[in-house]
Amino acid sequence: MDYLLLPGFSFFIGILVGSTGIGGASLITPMLIFVFQVPPSIAISSDVVAATLMKVVGGVKHWQQKTLDLEVVKWLSMGSVSGSLLGVGVLHQLRQSEENNLDNLLLRLLGVMILIVTLTALIQMLLMTFFPKINLPELPKLDLKTNQGRFLCLLIGTILGFCVGMTSVASGSIFALALIAFFRLDAQKLVGTDITQAAILLIFTSLGHLTLGTVNWSLVIPIWIGSVPGVLIGAKLCEITPQRPLRFIIYSILMMVSWKLVAQA
Repeated sequence: MDYLLLPGFSFFIGILVGSTGIGGASLITPMLIFVFQVPPSIAISSDVVAATLMKVVGGVKHWQQKTLDLEVVKWLSMGSVSGSLLGVGVLHQLRQSEENNLDNLLLRLLGVMILIVTLTALIQMLLMTFFPKINLPELPKLDLKTNQGRFLCLLIGTILGFCVGMTSVASGSIFALALIAFFRLDAQKLVGTDITQAAILLIFTSLGHLTLGTVNWSLVIPIWIGSVPGVLIGAKLCEITPQRPLRFIIYSILMMVSWKLVAQA
């Protein structure tokens, strides 16, 4: 593998992530698998660790700015961390079973997760573009002052966290959709809450993946070198980048990537 190319690709992906908000794992993990021929188990674990740094930096910034909802972060994180560690535990069991081909299974899971995330985001974008006045039925807003609201928040976090623990995908994008649907946060607190929750989730998920022995630091460090400055530049470009055409192109690419992941398994 030519590791000199990895920071360059990661830099480009970082720009896309920073300018559009589309999750890095949906782009970086397939890049490692298809471009650099990294086994899926190593690609997923390395990407989880690599993504943690960006999320932590962003989470600390939003905490300092107070642009987040601490109650939502607390209850959602308790569920997502538990679910993520459960997902890592399942990976441990699958690795020990000789009857399962872990890499093929992870290819399929990764493809399905990227497909779900992409389809959900694409449908949302198309509805907002072509039917801006459509009144869709709203899901009930969760009240974290009640036991029922807290339980449902924990349940949502657990299910989504399990998916992240298994595939590395959706620590930000799917959670953002859940925050929109169930908590009605304003734009600033939505971003800050999403990033901070993802940072907490990925810290524990990274520790779990480190116990698997599938984290390759010669992948993680070049991804850091390229993606962190790329995200910062992308955030600056966000104000002048035409969002909808760019997102539509990226979503179309991700649809093809997810299909290839499933077909290749």
